[in-house]
Amino acid sequence: MKIRLGIFDSGIGGFSVLNSLLSSRTDVEVIYLADLARNPYGEKDSEEIRNIAIQISDWFKEKDIDALLIACNTTNACALDLLQNNLKIPCFDLITSVSKIISSNSIGILATTATVKSSFYKNIIKNRNPDIQVFQQSCPQFVSEIEKIPINFEKINFLADLYLRPLLKKNIRELILGCSHYPLIYQILRKTIPSNIKIIDPSIALTNSLNNHFHPVKKNNNSNKYDNVEFFATGKIDEFSLKLTNWLEINKKITLVNLRREA
Repeated sequence: MKIRLGIFDSGIGGFSVLNSLLSSRTDVEVIYLADLARNPYGEKDSEEIRNIAIQISDWFKEKDIDALLIACNTTNACALDLLQNNLKIPCFDLITSVSKIISSNSIGILATTATVKSSFYKNIIKNRNPDIQVFQQSCPQFVSEIEKIPINFEKINFLADLYLRPLLKKNIRELILGCSHYPLIYQILRKTIPSNIKIIDPSIALTNSLNNHFHPVKKNNNSNKYDNVEFFATGKIDEFSLKLTNWLEINKKITLVNLRREA
Protein backbone atom coordinates (compact mmCIF):
# COMPACT_ATOMS: atom_id res chain seq x y z
CA MET A 1 0.00 0.00 0.00
CA LYS A 2 1.39 3.37 -1.01
CA ILE A 3 1.59 6.31 1.36
CA ARG A 4 0.38 9.63 -0.03
CA LEU A 5 2.74 12.54 0.54
CA GLY A 6 2.60 16.26 -0.09
CA ILE A 7 5.71 18.26 -0.99
CA PHE A 8 5.74 22.01 -1.50
CA ASP A 9 8.24 24.72 -2.32
CA SER A 10 8.19 28.13 -3.93
CA GLY A 11 9.63 26.53 -7.06
CA ILE A 12 12.15 23.88 -8.04
CA GLY A 13 13.97 23.69 -4.72
CA GLY A 14 11.68 20.87 -3.68
CA PHE A 15 13.22 18.74 -6.45
CA SER A 16 16.10 18.05 -4.04
CA VAL A 17 13.63 16.63 -1.50
CA LEU A 18 11.65 14.78 -4.18
CA ASN A 19 14.75 13.09 -5.57
CA SER A 20 16.01 12.15 -2.12
CA LEU A 21 12.61 10.63 -1.33
CA LEU A 22 12.28 8.66 -4.58
CA SER A 23 15.84 7.39 -4.31
CA SER A 24 15.01 5.79 -0.97
CA ARG A 25 11.58 4.25 -1.60
CA THR A 26 9.00 3.45 -4.28
CA ASP A 27 5.92 2.93 -2.09
CA VAL A 28 4.75 6.54 -2.34
CA GLU A 29 2.36 8.78 -4.25
CA VAL A 30 3.46 12.41 -4.28
CA ILE A 31 1.58 15.67 -4.69
CA TYR A 32 4.17 18.33 -5.57
CA LEU A 33 3.10 21.97 -5.27
CA ALA A 34 5.24 24.83 -6.63
CA ASP A 35 4.08 28.32 -5.68
CA LEU A 36 5.68 29.95 -8.69
CA ALA A 37 3.26 32.86 -8.65
CA ARG A 38 4.99 34.12 -5.49
CA ASN A 39 8.50 32.76 -5.97
CA PRO A 40 10.94 33.46 -4.37
CA TYR A 41 9.87 33.36 -0.72
CA GLY A 42 13.25 34.19 0.76
CA GLU A 43 12.97 37.97 0.65
CA LYS A 44 9.39 38.15 1.96
CA ASP A 45 8.62 39.06 5.57
CA SER A 46 7.55 36.51 8.16
CA GLU A 47 3.90 37.61 8.21
CA GLU A 48 3.51 37.08 4.47
CA ILE A 49 5.17 33.67 4.69
CA ARG A 50 2.79 32.65 7.49
CA ASN A 51 -0.23 33.74 5.44
CA ILE A 52 1.04 31.70 2.49
CA ALA A 53 1.54 28.71 4.79
CA ILE A 54 -2.11 28.83 5.83
CA GLN A 55 -3.20 28.84 2.18
CA ILE A 56 -0.88 25.95 1.35
CA SER A 57 -2.05 23.83 4.27
CA ASP A 58 -5.71 24.56 3.43
CA TRP A 59 -5.05 23.34 -0.12
CA PHE A 60 -3.35 20.16 1.05
CA LYS A 61 -6.27 19.38 3.37
CA GLU A 62 -8.29 18.50 0.27
CA LYS A 63 -5.61 16.15 -1.10
CA ASP A 64 -6.01 13.37 1.50
CA ILE A 65 -2.28 13.13 2.20
CA ASP A 66 -0.77 10.98 4.94
CA ALA A 67 2.10 13.37 5.65
CA LEU A 68 3.64 16.65 4.46
CA LEU A 69 7.27 17.15 3.51
CA ILE A 70 8.11 20.81 4.01
CA ALA A 71 10.63 21.32 1.22
CA CYS A 72 10.96 25.07 1.76
CA ASN A 73 13.37 26.16 4.50
CA THR A 74 11.91 29.67 4.61
CA THR A 75 8.39 28.40 5.33
CA ASN A 76 9.89 25.86 7.72
CA ALA A 77 11.63 28.64 9.65
CA CYS A 78 8.69 31.06 9.73
CA ALA A 79 5.56 28.88 9.83
CA LEU A 80 6.22 25.30 10.92
CA ASP A 81 3.76 25.67 13.81
CA LEU A 82 0.97 26.84 11.49
CA LEU A 83 1.44 23.92 9.10
CA GLN A 84 1.45 21.38 11.93
CA ASN A 85 -1.57 22.86 13.69
CA ASN A 86 -3.63 23.34 10.54
CA LEU A 87 -2.99 19.96 8.92
CA LYS A 88 -2.84 17.73 12.03
CA ILE A 89 -0.86 15.06 10.18
CA PRO A 90 2.87 14.29 10.40
CA CYS A 91 4.85 17.22 8.99
CA PHE A 92 8.50 16.45 8.28
CA ASP A 93 10.73 19.50 8.08
CA LEU A 94 14.25 20.16 6.92
CA ILE A 95 15.56 22.18 9.86
CA THR A 96 14.56 19.88 12.71
CA SER A 97 15.73 16.87 10.71
CA VAL A 98 19.17 18.26 9.91
CA SER A 99 19.76 19.56 13.44
CA LYS A 100 19.85 15.93 14.62
CA ILE A 101 22.81 14.92 12.44
CA ILE A 102 25.32 17.70 13.15
CA SER A 103 28.62 16.25 14.28
CA SER A 104 30.94 19.25 14.76
CA ASN A 105 31.05 22.33 16.98
CA SER A 106 31.39 24.95 14.23
CA ILE A 107 28.58 25.16 11.68
CA GLY A 108 28.02 27.44 8.73
CA ILE A 109 24.58 27.94 7.21
CA LEU A 110 23.74 29.28 3.76
CA ALA A 111 20.10 30.38 3.67
CA THR A 112 17.62 32.95 2.43
CA THR A 113 17.32 36.33 4.10
CA ALA A 114 14.03 35.37 5.76
CA THR A 115 15.46 32.14 7.16
CA VAL A 116 18.50 33.92 8.57
CA LYS A 117 16.35 36.66 10.13
CA SER A 118 14.17 34.06 11.84
CA SER A 119 17.24 32.47 13.53
CA PHE A 120 15.26 29.19 13.50
CA TYR A 121 18.30 27.19 12.40
CA LYS A 122 20.55 28.81 14.97
CA ASN A 123 18.07 28.43 17.82
CA ILE A 124 17.22 24.79 17.21
CA ILE A 125 20.89 23.82 16.88
CA LYS A 126 21.89 25.69 20.04
CA ASN A 127 18.94 24.22 21.94
CA ARG A 128 20.46 20.81 21.24
CA ASN A 129 23.98 21.92 22.11
CA PRO A 130 24.68 25.47 23.38
CA ASP A 131 28.41 25.03 22.77
CA ILE A 132 28.07 24.78 18.99
CA GLN A 133 29.09 27.89 17.11
CA VAL A 134 26.61 28.76 14.37
CA PHE A 135 27.42 31.23 11.60
CA GLN A 136 24.66 32.23 9.17
CA GLN A 137 25.00 33.79 5.74
CA SER A 138 22.05 35.10 3.74
CA CYS A 139 22.12 34.52 -0.02
CA PRO A 140 19.50 36.90 -1.45
CA GLN A 141 20.19 36.24 -5.15
CA PHE A 142 20.77 32.49 -5.23
CA VAL A 143 17.18 31.28 -5.64
CA SER A 144 16.25 33.65 -8.46
CA GLU A 145 19.43 32.67 -10.33
CA ILE A 146 18.94 28.92 -9.80
CA GLU A 147 15.36 29.22 -11.08
CA LYS A 148 16.52 30.71 -14.39
CA ILE A 149 16.67 28.73 -17.61
CA PRO A 150 19.35 28.58 -18.76
CA ILE A 151 21.39 29.04 -15.59
CA ASN A 152 24.06 31.70 -15.75
CA PHE A 153 26.93 29.64 -14.34
CA GLU A 154 29.29 32.62 -14.32
CA LYS A 155 26.85 34.52 -12.07
CA ILE A 156 26.27 31.48 -9.84
CA ASN A 157 30.02 31.03 -9.38
CA PHE A 158 30.42 34.71 -8.55
CA LEU A 159 27.62 34.55 -5.96
CA ALA A 160 28.96 31.32 -4.46
CA ASP A 161 32.33 32.96 -3.86
CA LEU A 162 30.66 36.09 -2.47
CA TYR A 163 28.40 34.25 -0.02
CA LEU A 164 30.90 31.62 1.09
CA ARG A 165 33.81 33.94 1.76
CA PRO A 166 32.57 35.23 5.17
CA LEU A 167 31.77 31.69 6.37
CA LEU A 168 35.10 30.24 5.31
CA LYS A 169 36.87 32.88 7.40
CA LYS A 170 35.10 31.44 10.49
CA ASN A 171 36.87 28.06 10.22
CA ILE A 172 33.61 26.14 9.98
CA ARG A 173 33.70 22.33 9.96
CA GLU A 174 30.28 21.68 8.42
CA LEU A 175 28.14 23.70 6.01
CA ILE A 176 24.36 23.31 5.92
CA LEU A 177 22.66 24.10 2.61
CA GLY A 178 19.79 25.89 4.32
CA CYS A 179 17.60 26.34 1.25
CA SER A 180 16.29 23.43 -0.78
CA HIS A 181 17.42 25.13 -4.00
CA TYR A 182 21.09 25.04 -2.98
CA PRO A 183 21.69 21.27 -3.35
CA LEU A 184 20.84 21.76 -7.03
CA ILE A 185 24.17 23.61 -7.37
CA TYR A 186 26.08 21.25 -5.09
CA GLN A 187 28.89 20.67 -7.58
CA ILE A 188 29.56 24.40 -7.90
CA LEU A 189 29.59 24.85 -4.14
CA ARG A 190 31.80 21.81 -3.61
CA LYS A 191 34.46 23.29 -5.88
CA THR A 192 34.49 26.50 -3.84
CA ILE A 193 34.52 24.86 -0.39
CA PRO A 194 37.69 23.21 1.01
CA SER A 195 37.49 19.42 1.06
CA ASN A 196 37.85 19.27 4.86
CA ILE A 197 34.45 20.98 5.27
CA LYS A 198 31.48 18.62 5.17
CA ILE A 199 28.50 19.82 3.13
CA ILE A 200 25.14 18.80 4.59
CA ASP A 201 22.07 18.46 2.39
CA PRO A 202 19.00 18.68 4.67
CA SER A 203 16.81 16.87 2.13
CA ILE A 204 18.59 13.62 3.02
CA ALA A 205 17.99 14.17 6.73
CA LEU A 206 14.31 14.92 6.04
CA THR A 207 13.92 11.72 4.03
CA ASN A 208 15.51 9.76 6.86
CA SER A 209 13.05 11.30 9.33
CA LEU A 210 10.15 10.24 7.11
CA ASN A 211 11.52 6.72 6.65
CA ASN A 212 11.98 6.30 10.39
CA HIS A 213 8.28 7.08 10.81
CA PHE A 214 6.89 5.29 7.75
CA HIS A 215 9.10 2.26 7.23
CA PRO A 216 9.82 1.86 3.49
CA VAL A 217 8.50 -1.16 1.64
CA LYS A 218 11.14 -2.12 -0.90
CA LYS A 219 9.65 -3.07 -4.26
CA ASN A 220 11.04 -3.85 -7.66
CA ASN A 221 9.85 -1.04 -9.85
CA ASN A 222 11.05 -0.70 -13.40
CA SER A 223 8.81 2.24 -14.23
CA ASN A 224 9.90 5.86 -14.28
CA LYS A 225 10.35 6.94 -10.68
CA TYR A 226 8.22 10.04 -11.32
CA ASP A 227 5.18 8.06 -12.52
CA ASN A 228 3.45 8.45 -9.15
CA VAL A 229 4.15 12.18 -8.84
CA GLU A 230 1.49 14.79 -9.65
CA PHE A 231 2.70 18.34 -10.24
CA PHE A 232 0.74 21.47 -9.41
CA ALA A 233 1.77 25.11 -9.76
CA THR A 234 0.25 28.50 -8.96
CA GLY A 235 1.59 30.10 -12.13
CA LYS A 236 4.18 30.06 -14.93
CA ILE A 237 3.11 26.63 -16.15
CA ASP A 238 5.13 26.71 -19.38
CA GLU A 239 8.23 27.81 -17.50
CA PHE A 240 7.75 25.09 -14.89
CA SER A 241 7.37 22.50 -17.64
CA LEU A 242 10.77 23.53 -19.01
CA LYS A 243 12.24 23.18 -15.52
CA LEU A 244 10.85 19.66 -15.19
CA THR A 245 12.58 18.77 -18.43
CA ASN A 246 15.81 20.54 -17.49
CA TRP A 247 16.18 19.26 -13.93
CA LEU A 248 14.25 15.97 -13.86
CA GLU A 249 14.33 15.04 -17.57
CA ILE A 250 10.59 14.39 -17.64
CA ASN A 251 7.56 15.72 -19.45
CA LYS A 252 4.57 15.65 -17.12
CA LYS A 253 1.18 17.31 -16.88
CA ILE A 254 1.16 20.35 -14.59
CA THR A 255 -2.13 21.52 -13.10
CA LEU A 256 -2.64 25.22 -12.44
CA VAL A 257 -4.10 26.01 -9.00
CA ASN A 258 -5.12 29.11 -7.09
CA LEU A 259 -4.21 29.13 -3.39
CA ARG A 260 -5.47 32.59 -2.58
CA ARG A 261 -8.57 32.53 -0.45
CA GLU A 262 -11.55 34.50 -1.62
CA ALA A 263 -12.24 37.68 0.35
